[in-house]
This record gives sequence, structure tokens and C-alpha cells, in this order.
Amino acid sequence: MEVLGILSAFGLSASAGLNAYIPLLVVALLGRFTNLITLHPPWDTLTNGWVIALLVVLALIEFFADKIPAVNHINDLIQTFIRPTAGAIVFAASANVITEIHPVLALALGLLVAGGVHATKALAVRPAVTATTGGAGNVPVSMLEDLTAALVSILAVVVPVVIACVLIVVTSWIVFRLYRRAKQAT
Repeated sequence: MEVLGILSAFGLSASAGLNAYIPLLVVALLGRFTNLITLHPPWDTLTNGWVIALLVVLALIEFFADKIPAVNHINDLIQTFIRPTAGAIVFAASANVITEIHPVLALALGLLVAGGVHATKALAVRPAVTATTGGAGNVPVSMLEDLTAALVSILAVVVPVVIACVLIVVTSWIVFRLYRRAKQAT
């Protein structure tokens, strides 16, 4: 059961790297309205109605800010600090549900996972999309990122083993593509 809790925490923090508020909102809503997650103090604060309302507002702001040209780049710059923090919080909150991971380790792991996903998005994916599409591809890519963050967040709670498999396949595919590209360049 502890392994599933860890996998769930990794999936949630990875989705925070794409959208800071979606995984927090998923954990908050599931913690408040279902038996899938029971958050322990201090993480149970996420289930407070005011916190959920704030997360909804922040998710909407991030959703729309990421769809406006030029504003999306400013949003990504601001989110450089917020997404890793959200990943740390959601990792610690969800890992604490099932496991007894030390909170400092959980926060650090969440920070690294969400920060890595955000860095990949902000430093590699989005600039490539902007350069190759003249910015026209940013809105569809942003919508895909939001959808991915929502699906990964839900699946991370419901089926953490599936998330682990998906992450392994995607990572393997990216490494293979990078290897192939480097081999072709030489």
C-alpha cells in the first residue's frame, strides 16, 4: 500500500508541474467529498470550503492567463515558483495519506518532480511550440496540458500504478527520441 501512495504522490506532483492548482483542487475535492483520500493535519486544510473556492479561482486565472499570447509567458515565469511549491504540497499531502514518509523528504520530492516537469514545459516544450507555430500552437498545447494535468491527477489517486507505467513509457519515448536525434546529428 505504501508503494501505491508514493506512486500517487509522484503522479500528483508531476501534474502540478503542468498546472499548479488542478492537482491541489483534485486532492481537496476528493478529500472533502469522497473516501478515496483522508488528509491528515495540516494537509486537511485543503478540504476547507474557502480553500477549495480559492483553488477554483486560482485554477481559472491560470487557465485563462495561459491562453493569452504574451501573458502566457509571464504566467510561466510566475508559475516557476508556484508549480514546484504546489507539487511539494500535493506530494506531502497525498504521501502522508498512506505512507509515513518524512514531511521534509516528501516536500523535497514533490518540489523536484513538479519543478522538473515545469522546467521541461517552460524551457523546452513551450519555446519549441512558439518557434515552430509562431505562437498559434500555444493555446491548443495549453489546453492539452490542462487536460493532462486533470487526467493525471485523477488517475494518480484512482490508479497510481497506471500513472507509473505511463511515466515510464513517456520517459523512455523521450529518451529514445533524444538519442535518435543526437545520433542523426553526428
